[in-house]
Amino acid sequence: MAKKKKGKERLTEIRNAKAFRNYEIGEKFEAGIALRGTEVKSIRNSKAQINEAFCRVENNEVFLYHAHVAEYDFGNLNNHAPRRPRKLLLKRREINRIRGALEAQGKTLIPLRVYMTHGLVKVEIALCLGKKLYDKRHDLKKKVQMREIERAIRHR
Repeated sequence: MAKKKKGKERLTEIRNAKAFRNYEIGEKFEAGIALRGTEVKSIRNSKAQINEAFCRVENNEVFLYHAHVAEYDFGNLNNHAPRRPRKLLLKRREINRIRGALEAQGKTLIPLRVYMTHGLVKVEIALCLGKKLYDKRHDLKKKVQMREIERAIRHR
């Protein structure tokens, strides 16, 4: 039987915390992302943020904007720019479905998380509708009510 490696497991998932608070999440897609070598190493070290990020469809291609991937610490002069646009790799059918939803329904394409599977970096993107202030208040009230219900059940 093979021994497990000792040491800490690397965090291989970066979440967009603002997306679930500010948007109603709709249809989700999994996309690959075209990265340079130093960007992959930075993401593997969990030095990336997608809280401000969004996606656009341009010339039948989807691009990720304002995602911050920190420069690799041990990189050289050929290190990447932290906030450069990055191409997302999707099938043509998915791109056409996304474009139709963005044009017709006024939705936004937001990255929810960046994660690694089998050595590949993937991005989960979703078609989202922006929440109004009263929707956010309603969600907070519902969360408080659920917390009180769970507390009451626990004390019984």
